Amino acid sequence: MSGTNSPEAVKKLLENMQSDLRALSLECKKKFPPVKEAAESGIIKVKTIAARNTEILAALKENSSEVVQPFLMGCGTKEPKITQLCLAAIQRLMSHEVVSETAAGNIINMLWQLMENSLEELKLLQTVLVLLTTNTVVHDEALSKAIVLCFRLHFTKDNITNNTAAATVRQVVTVVFERMVAEDERHRDVVEQPVLVQGNSNRRSVSTLKPCAKDAYMLFQDLCQLVNADAPYWLVGMTEMTRTFGLELLESVLNDFPQVFLQHQEFSFLLKERVCPLVIKLFSPNIKFRQGSSTSSSPAPVEKPYFPICMRLLRVVSVLIKQFYSLLVTECEIFLSLLVKFLDADKPQWLRAVAVESIHRLCVQPQLLRSFCQSYDMKQHSTKVFRDIVNALGSFIQSLFLVPPTGNPATTNQAGNSNSGGPVSAPANSGMLGIGGGVTLLPAFEYRGTWIPILTVTVQGSAKATYLEMLDKVEPPTIPEGYAMSVAFHCLLDLVRGITSMIEGELGEVETECQTTTTEAVSSPTQSSERQELQSTSDQMDKAIVSRAVWEEMVNACWCGLLAALSLLLDASTDEAATENILKAELTMAALCGRLGLVTSRDAFITAICKGSLPPHYALTVLNTTTAATLSNKSYSIQGQSVMMISPSSESHQQVVAVGQPLAVQPQGTVMLTSKNIQCMRTLLNLAHCHGAVLGTSWQLVLATLQHLVWILGLKPSSGGALKPGRAVEGPSTVLTTAVMTDLPVISNILSRLFESSQYLDDVSLHHLINALCSLSLEAMDMAYGNNKEPSLFAVAKLLETGLVNMHRIEILWRPLTGHLLEVCQHPNSRMREWGAEALTSLIKAGLTFNHDPPLSQNQRLQLLLLNPLKEMSSVNHPDIRLKQLECVLQILQSQGDSLGPGWPLVLGVMGAIRNDQGESLIRTAFQCLQLVVTDFLPTMPCTCLQIVVDVAGSFGLHNQELNISLTSIGLLWNISDYFFQRGETIEKELNNEEAAQQKQAEEKGVVLNRPFHPAPPFDCLWLCLYAKLGELCVDPRPAVRKSAGQTLFSTIGAHGTLLQHSTWHTVIWKVLFHLLDRVRESSTTADKEKIESGGGNILIHHSRDTAEKQWAETWVLTLAGVARIFNTRRYLLQPLGDFSRAWDVLLDHIQSAALSKNNEVSLAALKSFQEILQIVTPVRDSDKPETPPAVNVPVPVLLGSISGPGLNRPFFRTDSIGERLGRYSSSEPPIVTDELEDLNLWWAAWNTWYRVGSESTKPPITFDKLTFIPSQPFLTALIQIFPALYQHIKTGFNMDDLQKLGVILHSAVSVPISSDASPFILPSYTEAVLTSLQEAVLTALDVLQKAICIGPENMQIMYPAIFDQLLAFVEFSCKPPQYGQLETKHIANAKYNQAEWVALNYVPFAERSLEVVVDLYQKTACHKAVVNEKVLQNIIKTLRVPLSLKYSCPSESTWKLAVSSLLKVLSIGLPVARQHASSGKFDSMWPELANTFEDFLFTKSIPPDNLSIQEFQRNESIDVEVVQLISTEILPYANFIPKEFVGQIMTMLNKGSIHSQSSSFTEAEIDIRLREEFSKMCFETLLQFSFSNKVTTPQEGYISRMALSVLLKRSQDVLHRYIEDERLSGKCPLPRQQVTEIIFVLKAVSTLIDSLKKTQPENVDGNTWAQVIALYPTLVECITCSSSEVCSALKEALVPFKDFMQPPASKVQNGES
Repeated sequence: MSGTNSPEAVKKLLENMQSDLRALSLECKKKFPPVKEAAESGIIKVKTIAARNTEILAALKENSSEVVQPFLMGCGTKEPKITQLCLAAIQRLMSHEVVSETAAGNIINMLWQLMENSLEELKLLQTVLVLLTTNTVVHDEALSKAIVLCFRLHFTKDNITNNTAAATVRQVVTVVFERMVAEDERHRDVVEQPVLVQGNSNRRSVSTLKPCAKDAYMLFQDLCQLVNADAPYWLVGMTEMTRTFGLELLESVLNDFPQVFLQHQEFSFLLKERVCPLVIKLFSPNIKFRQGSSTSSSPAPVEKPYFPICMRLLRVVSVLIKQFYSLLVTECEIFLSLLVKFLDADKPQWLRAVAVESIHRLCVQPQLLRSFCQSYDMKQHSTKVFRDIVNALGSFIQSLFLVPPTGNPATTNQAGNSNSGGPVSAPANSGMLGIGGGVTLLPAFEYRGTWIPILTVTVQGSAKATYLEMLDKVEPPTIPEGYAMSVAFHCLLDLVRGITSMIEGELGEVETECQTTTTEAVSSPTQSSERQELQSTSDQMDKAIVSRAVWEEMVNACWCGLLAALSLLLDASTDEAATENILKAELTMAALCGRLGLVTSRDAFITAICKGSLPPHYALTVLNTTTAATLSNKSYSIQGQSVMMISPSSESHQQVVAVGQPLAVQPQGTVMLTSKNIQCMRTLLNLAHCHGAVLGTSWQLVLATLQHLVWILGLKPSSGGALKPGRAVEGPSTVLTTAVMTDLPVISNILSRLFESSQYLDDVSLHHLINALCSLSLEAMDMAYGNNKEPSLFAVAKLLETGLVNMHRIEILWRPLTGHLLEVCQHPNSRMREWGAEALTSLIKAGLTFNHDPPLSQNQRLQLLLLNPLKEMSSVNHPDIRLKQLECVLQILQSQGDSLGPGWPLVLGVMGAIRNDQGESLIRTAFQCLQLVVTDFLPTMPCTCLQIVVDVAGSFGLHNQELNISLTSIGLLWNISDYFFQRGETIEKELNNEEAAQQKQAEEKGVVLNRPFHPAPPFDCLWLCLYAKLGELCVDPRPAVRKSAGQTLFSTIGAHGTLLQHSTWHTVIWKVLFHLLDRVRESSTTADKEKIESGGGNILIHHSRDTAEKQWAETWVLTLAGVARIFNTRRYLLQPLGDFSRAWDVLLDHIQSAALSKNNEVSLAALKSFQEILQIVTPVRDSDKPETPPAVNVPVPVLLGSISGPGLNRPFFRTDSIGERLGRYSSSEPPIVTDELEDLNLWWAAWNTWYRVGSESTKPPITFDKLTFIPSQPFLTALIQIFPALYQHIKTGFNMDDLQKLGVILHSAVSVPISSDASPFILPSYTEAVLTSLQEAVLTALDVLQKAICIGPENMQIMYPAIFDQLLAFVEFSCKPPQYGQLETKHIANAKYNQAEWVALNYVPFAERSLEVVVDLYQKTACHKAVVNEKVLQNIIKTLRVPLSLKYSCPSESTWKLAVSSLLKVLSIGLPVARQHASSGKFDSMWPELANTFEDFLFTKSIPPDNLSIQEFQRNESIDVEVVQLISTEILPYANFIPKEFVGQIMTMLNKGSIHSQSSSFTEAEIDIRLREEFSKMCFETLLQFSFSNKVTTPQEGYISRMALSVLLKRSQDVLHRYIEDERLSGKCPLPRQQVTEIIFVLKAVSTLIDSLKKTQPENVDGNTWAQVIALYPTLVECITCSSSEVCSALKEALVPFKDFMQPPASKVQNGES
């Protein structure tokens, strides 16, 4: 007010007032003098006041009545000009607030008069307004008068006045209430004691109100009275009033000053008692009215609803509900029910429109809606108002579709049948633009032929009404088509938006509060504060519980109606924006329900969206069976009317954007997707994406729908589980428009993002998602059973995607996820299981590479969990799955191999689980993995897994699909063993620690630790497992595998065996080696003898391997050799073991059975092994070893610490030099054994084995046929070669029995024939006299023996004769080859090489060599007692007699010659010995034998061969001569020591020799040679010499020789006589050659005799002899006439000696004779 108080303003006011008064005085001068005077005195008054008072304004106000008086009088003149001037002046005074209450009253009275005179009406209104607005001096009666004045001016005839008055009234009413508000403001700080008003029934009980309040009260009360058409109490003087205006005023007061009514009881009383009943009363015509019912039927005419009043009532109701709901709960229930009723189809269209507008106003106030819900729906016996409102909206919308609005042009359906009520009109252009085929450009809803345009009625979220604002309309307006629908649509949208945002906001607050308070409560330090905090927390909890109840009730109340309406609208919508809004509403509702845990409603909304996404009537079981979905067939009772929920129709005019196949077992035809379907799908995706956390079980619905859509759109999974557009595999291909083609990548992207966002879901929601995917997948699996059509892979792909993005918490979903995928892997449909495997392996790989916290290396449990499904896949039998599994393993190895740690057993288990029948590619892939492991990862894996590696490698060896793999796996085992060897110490340490830990655990649990080969230390067990595996492979059915495994086993034991603990060797020997030998022996003996044609494919098999038996033979050989080698090289380790001798026996037993097997290869190898363990030969050198990696040569320690043999306190040395060892056997003295513990039992065991093998193998079979097995020469040779070495160890105890046994074997061995096909290799040719190696060996054996005997003790020497016997038996072979059982042998010359015949060997060389040995031996041993006693010499002679007597008949000429020379040698040594022992009689029987031998030889019955050359003959003769010489030198001189009979025999023989009988077979030319002249001569000389030697001891001897001489002489006589006779008879003819030869011989003999006689001492010669000699002389002389010159010369020689007889005879001789 500073403007009007300033001195300048006051001065101005004073000036103005004076000028106004002057002007008035002037105007009234003529007509109205009283006025003029009053004006002039007024001027003086003003001047006086101004002069006297400092506070001019206050003074003016005090005197205002006087100051105003002139102007009031001026108005009274009713002169327009004067009146206007006065009113202006009065207004100026009022505006300076210098008017007192009295003055104001006077002014109002004056104005009233003017009004009654209808003067200056607008100016009046202006004046009243200024008066009431500038100050508060007007009260009570004056105020009411002023107000009435305005009202009355409102009802004048002048329009301008009326309107101005109406505005003024409104302003004045407002002012009245504003004054009250200001008054309350001033008194706000004064605490009033409220006076209890008794039963607020008295309308006058206003005594408690302050002045302004009282005015307001009176005014409001009268307004009610007026509207109700009653007389006012306070506004006295009202003449007329309209309800419309009254209602408008009521509404504005209620709307603008709600606090007045809420703060003052009196006013709230008015509301309840006056306003509400008034409204209800005024509504009654609308309620009763039914549109379309004929008026005549009702008894009283029903008042028609009046638009202006009805509309204003609704506005009032809106305000009441909005502002005073809390005061008027019951009344509001009535109002709301009325609103709902006004929506009924039988109400006028305009009424329904304004009712919808009113409801819209409520719908944008969620807090209000919440109050309704709390006050009505949640009370027991109350109307469910909130539910009714929503349902009413729903049924309203439905009714619009079912009944086109009457009164407006109806859109009828094409058939033209009228809709109830209104007049039928053709489809007018009321928004339908007839563009081809009923396609509309305008956004609209269209349903079953009813087309309703969508109008833009309001901005979202505000309820801007159109018809509620039509305050100037008296007649009901025409409602455009679609308006009501559009408003109702917005109602729904705003309702949803409001409720959801409100509840979600509150929910958020509650959640955060709960979180903060609980955290504070937890962290607060003191107890008391804790208690308070907990208190507040519990309060909040209570509050939250209450709130939650309200939220749930709100949702429960509204969801059915909303869903019904929205579904219908969704179906009918042809506008993308509208569809979007509907879907958004459904989505937010679904999310809200989900958040509140209201499953049924949530599922119902989701189902609606799902159905919208799919083509109409699409058969999707999940949508038709769930409880939520049954709603589509339920009818709701809304307002007592039964409303069927309309199910979606299929005739919507939607653009088809895709055609595809339905996902069904038997898809029939195609289905179409419209752009709306796609829109719904995107909403669905959006829902899942943003609200996944609250979807819970309805993931099932969402995912099932998405799966079907994805299928129809032809999206197929690609790597990582993302879906990409792909071509359908079969059936009519999917047809997509370009519109949807551009959408597809987006959809696919959203789909992927949806599952990516699962990483933000909480665990429970995630589980819901996984479960839903799993059950979807199960359905897809069911559908895919029994056909190989393309299955739906949606679920599997999405499980994969979900797993991949939730790696950080993979543990919580791993089991259900992988468990299900494993089921998928077993599915018969290949595509399905392929994806199952793809997903599973991708997850495992991703899981292993993911950066977990803590890392996998520290979280073994998780690592095992991740790898477990990989192992589980092994139980699937489909090869494609196993291939995927193995490829996964390979990739894991390549990427994570170094960090698998405890996962190794699982990974290895996967490789090991591949079975034989699973196809080559699988085995190959698995094997690739294994190779990778062995080459790269052995050092990184825990040592405990090494055993598994061994097992797996072994199992690959046993796979029979691919030989190369088996062989390579054996190579791997070798590499593994090498690795063990190189890393031995570390492995051992680690294993021992592990063992200790396990032992401890086992003890704690009280169980026994169980592992293979238990007592052995763990590292040794590892080796044993390796050996055992190789052992298994050594008996594999395939020969190549056996061979390779065998070589590897023995190489690795040989190379690395030194690492084993000493005690472990026991296990190696018994559990590995002997076990293996047993199995090999068994397999070999039972192997098939059938010929194998070819080794698979075109491989040719060598004949030596063409039967299983032969192939097993090779294995047996290898195994036995390997074991023997170990026994040999590791003897120093094995011998100290307790049961070495038992092992030795077992080994010998194996050697024996192998040696006796009917297979040359095996038997020979057995002997080689035998030789090896006896350390006769060195083990095979590396260069001979085929195909295995070179063994690591472990140098054998030369001196082994203090390991001492039992009872020997000396370390034993090892001398492994081959040279040394061979040297031992080749040298004549026995080897000095330093490295064998001389355990005789072992050697005797070996001897027994040798003996058994020898006797069994050489024993001739009883019967013979083609298949009879006869041992081979190499075998026998090897067998015999073993003896010398063996003998070195057993010689101390070797006795005659053993020698006997040996002899039998040697004899049998030599007797064995050879098969004809082997003969060319063993016998060079018959003519070469060579010994076979067997024969050599036999002789060597005997040689070793005799040498041993030679240096042995005395008691050994008794064995000499036995040796002689043995040798002599061999000598006999020269003439009489041995027989082998009943076997017929052929001479080699007659045998055919390729037939199975047996060839006798050429025994001559052997017999001759034996003979030489005999001679040598005899030379050394002739004097031995045993040799003497056992008549060895006699035996030798007896043996030699055979070849000697055969002479030319001997198989070989050399034989008898050797026999002779041998005989001579033997005799030269033996005869002196015989003479020496003559007295003992030990040689008595020898002499006759010797004599017979001489006899048989010298006078053989065999005829020399015809082709014998002369030189040969002469040579042979010289041999005979040698024999005679021997007699003359060695026998005859010692005749007195020799039995007489023998000497006699000799003499007879010499005699026989000296007169040789003629042979008739000689030719003339040869006869002189063939008569053995030299021989005869020698005999003769010897005879003579012996005859005349002075050594003749007995008369008998002399007699014999004399007899011999006389016989000789007589014979000579005879020959000569006959010759002479023949010569004479023959005349000139020469005599036969032999006769001439004979005569010559006789002549020579005579001369020889005479020579001998001369040499002999005379006393030794018998006189009779002389007489006979001289008696020859005449006969000789007679021969002189012979014609042969040869005879003549011989005769000459014979006659010459006679000269010695030409002496005169001495008398004494004659005397002596007489």
